[in-house]
Amino acid sequence: MKLVSSTFRTATTVLLLGSVAGLATSCKDYLDVEPQTLSTTQNTFSTVSGATSAVLGAYDPLSGDNTYGTRISMYFPYDTDEMISSSGTFDTGRRGIARYKAFSSNVEIINPWNNLYQGVERANICIENIPQMSLYTSGTAADTAALHRLHGEALTLRAQYYYELIRNWGDVPAQFTPSKAGQNFNLPNADRNETLTKLIADLALAAKLVPYRSNAGLGNERITKGAVKALRARLALQRGGFSLKGETMTRPADYLDYYRIARQECLDLINRRGEHTLNPSFSDLWRGVNEQRRDVANEIIFEVGMAGSTAVGDSKLGYYNGPRLQASPIYGSTQGAVTVVPTYFYAFDSTDVRRDITVAPYQYPSGSNNQAGVALNTIYDGKFRRDWHIPPLPGTNNYLGYNWPIIRFADVLLMYAEADNELNGPTVAAVAALREVRTRGFGGNAARAALGLNTATKADMFNAIVNERLLEFGSEGVRKYDLLRWNLLAQKLTETKAALNQLRLGAAPYQNVPQYQYYRVVNGRVQWMRSFYRPSPTPNTAPTGQTRVNWRQAIDATYVANLQPNGTNVTVTTGSTSTTVLSTGSGLAAEYVPGQGKELLPIPQTTLDTDPALKQNFGY
Repeated sequence: MKLVSSTFRTATTVLLLGSVAGLATSCKDYLDVEPQTLSTTQNTFSTVSGATSAVLGAYDPLSGDNTYGTRISMYFPYDTDEMISSSGTFDTGRRGIARYKAFSSNVEIINPWNNLYQGVERANICIENIPQMSLYTSGTAADTAALHRLHGEALTLRAQYYYELIRNWGDVPAQFTPSKAGQNFNLPNADRNETLTKLIADLALAAKLVPYRSNAGLGNERITKGAVKALRARLALQRGGFSLKGETMTRPADYLDYYRIARQECLDLINRRGEHTLNPSFSDLWRGVNEQRRDVANEIIFEVGMAGSTAVGDSKLGYYNGPRLQASPIYGSTQGAVTVVPTYFYAFDSTDVRRDITVAPYQYPSGSNNQAGVALNTIYDGKFRRDWHIPPLPGTNNYLGYNWPIIRFADVLLMYAEADNELNGPTVAAVAALREVRTRGFGGNAARAALGLNTATKADMFNAIVNERLLEFGSEGVRKYDLLRWNLLAQKLTETKAALNQLRLGAAPYQNVPQYQYYRVVNGRVQWMRSFYRPSPTPNTAPTGQTRVNWRQAIDATYVANLQPNGTNVTVTTGSTSTTVLSTGSGLAAEYVPGQGKELLPIPQTTLDTDPALKQNFGY
């Protein structure tokens, strides 16, 4: 749902056709422009309304299928130890990305790359021209304030676009001025740390230009100071974290300087709870996203507005992911293409309310308005659900208007805890920030949330934060990038595959996971009849009025074998019996092998073909 003016897309279309035409369609020269395309720039940047339209145009590439509407939100962040995207053997499309065997000719990679650079170019045009406007320094107080805000928004948008490019592709070309006819378009790989350093400085300036939410007028998806500062903290942790250089994950020597920046930015926001804070109810937060109503706590600090039911302006959140709906007459249809790693379900405590929001163990069978339970190997992610949409949307429309949250206040608290711990160890303030998020996850029960939480040492505290971020941000596109900056992706994928085999065997800590589960349908909703943490009864036939589904039984030898690369003969052992299974490579991160460079995506071949100064990432 876009809360900005309904003229958003009309105004920006007129502007961008006149001033930056060619960017959206150019796959060959991704920063190229034709000489006539800048002919209206002077007119555009002669009024506040013109500058506003230009900046709204710079927001535009955030939404739609090629960016946060589908590909960046639901293709790029998986597979991880939380979610599996579109299970199946790797291919030249989205499954190649999920299985860590992507190709540089993959249009699911090429199109987001081009759209992100389109956003960079539009932001560059605004950043260059707005400060040159006479109104920027000599207009009325209202005009000057409006233009300062627009300048800060453009700086922030450019930082977000480049951040997304860097965390997915590494050392990418970095241009900080608008493209000009006749310039040299042979741009080399720019060192990502240098680019991030520049963006972090830009965001310091933006924070001085953009007002806090309470002074920004009507609430909508436009960037306010909270978003700038939270994004600056996130970029600082990225700059201070590990990243892939060649085949090695490395961390810069000055990383603590950036943890200091992150800590201070988060502390500033923590000290201004009137602007943003935690919604006391995790359920209400996500129900609100699906019901398209604003969160009274303003926990979502930065989000991408979606609208229009089109591939360029809306999102498939709740259609591509979420529980699968098969032509429900009331709720419509979905793909249910993102499934939950079974061990992730069991990462949650039984009383953690986040589990039943983040995980949806049901579907709607063909033509039915009633839910049905599903097996453990096909449970779905649950934060974006079509059946939670108000009003219901029958039919097959792919676009539900769900916004994509980029940063929440929960992230601010956990980034603060992480940065403070790295700098000072487990301080009282750091532990308090962690516990605030965790206690909300347990419905406000602080005593229950504290059980098993070990923050005694710096290492213990870090591990607690790693785990809490796993539980808090499931299916929000956060986990993969956290693991990369911590240099934990390989370790966590290896541990998860081993844990899935332990689950198959019913070995500790999964010894009480039931082989089967039983449910009935009450008022159209699944009601599970037994605990998820108690073994199945004997005999295990379903009682009258109940339906049995495979639970631990669904995690069999084939499931475990398919976690290995396609074509691998996998020996799966149960007790004294061994079975050899030929893997189809359809499971979680099946093609991932550490040291092969697949933590980053390949730079599109269409760009390499026209930019001889640019080098492909290692491993491709």
